[in-house]
Order: sequence, then structure tokens, then C-alpha cells
Amino acid sequence: MENWEYIAIEGVIGVGKTTLTKFLSQEYKAKAILEDIDGNPFLPQFYEDPERYAFPTQIFFLLSRYNELRNLTNRELFTRKIISDYTFDKDKIFAFINLEKREKSLYEKIYNLLDKDIIKPNLVIYLQASLDTLMERIRGRGRSYERRIKEDYIKLLIRSYDEYFFHFQKSPVLILNSNEFDFLNEPSHLNLLKEEIASIKTGINYLSIA
Repeated sequence: MENWEYIAIEGVIGVGKTTLTKFLSQEYKAKAILEDIDGNPFLPQFYEDPERYAFPTQIFFLLSRYNELRNLTNRELFTRKIISDYTFDKDKIFAFINLEKREKSLYEKIYNLLDKDIIKPNLVIYLQASLDTLMERIRGRGRSYERRIKEDYIKLLIRSYDEYFFHFQKSPVLILNSNEFDFLNEPSHLNLLKEEIASIKTGINYLSIA
């Protein structure tokens, strides 16, 4: 995939999406699009009272992701490479975990109206990590509201992400385990990833340290 324009990095909370996005954007001299998680005013309340605040939290994320990614249609996509630390599709994963039946129905109607305006990435890099690694990274980030995240919720996210991206067909997918890769201290790992990106054409692909 030598002539890609848009790569999206995906994975569960704490897996290292933003770190890898920054690394690759520097390597490729690409524009990095980083999701403003802390900009959602409902998120801290969601972790305190999920049933009450799930719907406004989800709709806020849906609209903010839409507003950011919709601009790629009219903006820099055809003049500059783009790397983002999320996909529009991820929104649906969280919605179907956190919303009750009537909310899901309304959410899906809104999602389907918006999704048709979003350009799909040329490649999705799906990062995985063990539960222990994810919990350690989440606790180490220092976000006070994330201290309420329970292991059972992360386990559910891991299963939901795996199910979604193992069957993802909108773009080629590259799956790699971030426990194995050390992009900070091992330049060879980053080079290996870049070689794999250049060779991918379609389908689900896996990359591991030999």
C-alpha cells in the first residue's frame, strides 16, 4: 500500500493508539488527527452513572467524530497523508455496549445518516494488548475519571473490538499486539511496521515479532 492517503489506528482504551499515530505521522510527514477524549463533558459522569449518561456521552462522541472526519472530504486528504487515532466505526462498538434498546434504535438512525458522509481509511491498524497491560496503562494516564473503569468493562471492550475488526470489510486491517512492539526504543519495530504497510493490499493481515 505505497499510495495510501489515510490510515486509522484502532484499539481498546489504553492500547497505544495515540502514541503510534504520533510516531507514524512523523515518519510519513502526515497530518495527525487525535481524538479529544477529554473534551466530552459527559464522560466523567458516564463512569459515575453509566445508565444515566451513556446516551449523551455517545451522541457527543458521534457528532464530534463526524465533524472532524467529515472535513477530510473537502480538506487535506488529497494533498497530504492523514493518520488518525480512531475510526468513525468505533463509535458503534461503544454504543452497542452501553446503550439500552430504545437508545440503540435512535442512535443507529443518526449513525446511518452521518456514516455516508465519512471517507473510509485505506488501512486500519488494529492494536491489541493483554488485559493487565491495558489496565496498567489506563491507571498510569492519570485521568481521574478513568480510575472508575472496571476490568469487566475492558474485557467486554476487548471481545467487542475483536469481533468487530476480525469481520471488518470496509478497509484492509492490520492486526498487531502492542505488547510485542516497542516503537519508543526499537527502531527496527517501526521499520517492520512500515514494510508491512507498504505490502498490504486487502483483507485481514497480522504482524508479529519473529
